[in-house]
Amino acid sequence: MVRRSLAGRLLFALLPVLALAIGLPLLLQHWLDNLWLAASIAAVIVLLVAVWLLRRALLPMNSLFRALAGGVNTYRDGEFNFGVHWQGNDELGQLVQAHAELGEVLRDQRQDLVQRELLLDTMVQNTPVAMLLVAAGGDGERRILFSNLAARKLLNLGWKLEGRRFEELLAQAPQELREALARGGDSLFVVAGTEDGTVEEQVYHLSRRRFLLNGRRHELLLLRLLTTELRRQEIQTWKKVIRVISHELNNSLAPVASLAHSGAELVRRGQHERLAQIFSVIAERARHLEGFIKGYAQFAKLPQPRLQDIDWQEFLGGLQHQVGFELEMPEGGASGRIDPAQMEQVLLNLLKNAHESGSAATAVAVRLIRLPQWLRIEVLDRGHGMNEAVLQNALVPFYSTKRDGTGLGLALAREIVEAHGGRLSLYNREGGGLCVVIQLPDVP
Repeated sequence: MVRRSLAGRLLFALLPVLALAIGLPLLLQHWLDNLWLAASIAAVIVLLVAVWLLRRALLPMNSLFRALAGGVNTYRDGEFNFGVHWQGNDELGQLVQAHAELGEVLRDQRQDLVQRELLLDTMVQNTPVAMLLVAAGGDGERRILFSNLAARKLLNLGWKLEGRRFEELLAQAPQELREALARGGDSLFVVAGTEDGTVEEQVYHLSRRRFLLNGRRHELLLLRLLTTELRRQEIQTWKKVIRVISHELNNSLAPVASLAHSGAELVRRGQHERLAQIFSVIAERARHLEGFIKGYAQFAKLPQPRLQDIDWQEFLGGLQHQVGFELEMPEGGASGRIDPAQMEQVLLNLLKNAHESGSAATAVAVRLIRLPQWLRIEVLDRGHGMNEAVLQNALVPFYSTKRDGTGLGLALAREIVEAHGGRLSLYNREGGGLCVVIQLPDVP
């Protein structure tokens, strides 16, 4: 097929008009013997013929443009099965081909989107985490826009929740859930229930996320049942505690029993000169065991901090008399509100670890940095640092890499820091060494 452009089509349609425009005035002049009148009549006839020919030539293109406009409307409505055909390989043919390719791309994308939505809906509906999406309606009431199967089962005996007033649902919910929502933010709460005639507590984690969608405020509530997982972790923790305590008791009681037997033999033989040494070792093991038990008791019964206003320069200066370290303070100093005894215990333990890390004594330092609404305290050393496994478990209670360690030092430090509303974290420094970071709420 010979390729003909759109301009060629129009020129080909107007060729008869051009011929008529040239020949008709000469023919009319011969008949009318008046050049101006002949030219006028010829112009009118040529104009009418040109208009008719142009409309006839443009009629298929007008139909094509209407079809393309209809195709765009179907795409906008989400339908992609509309097709347009055009004979020819001109510019309009290229436009139709591009339109068809766009429809194919949109159809494939729509199919892919539908498959993803189906997959996401299947995952959301079958997840064990209860999900509720809440937003304010036109009447100002907060209504439930979406709920998955777990939420319906937990809060409405499996019945549909969409469209219900959120406050109405809360009125039927357990008191513990209402209190958790009133506290704001993420939190844990315990619901007491009955199963087989026995009272059983269920532990839930509430997570809340707020966001804007189409100019409206939405809130996503996630409720996760943690009872089974917590019980599993509790059993593992108790097993580890029993192993640690058994190991420590055996390390102390076995030599005590052996020394007591040796002492009895010496008494029977009348050899009393070594009894003092035996009693000394027994007393040492007893003191070690007593300190071990006190450490566990202190971790289990950590009191709430008694907050006092302190000056950090003065507070840390007092610690320097007990253990050596370099101190870096922000300009203008810093004040805080802490429990001095508990925070002293935290920092002394961290500084003791820093000195035992293989670091030079002069490389151990404490640095204070003021951040927006936070005070950052860094305990720095240039020791051996921690490998990835130790770094991940260092804050876990009873985890220790030291031969005589109880695994309670860092865990107790984190408990104290979090009781102050702060956070404790660790990371390896570039060039070697460890940095322990304490972030506490800043007191203006």
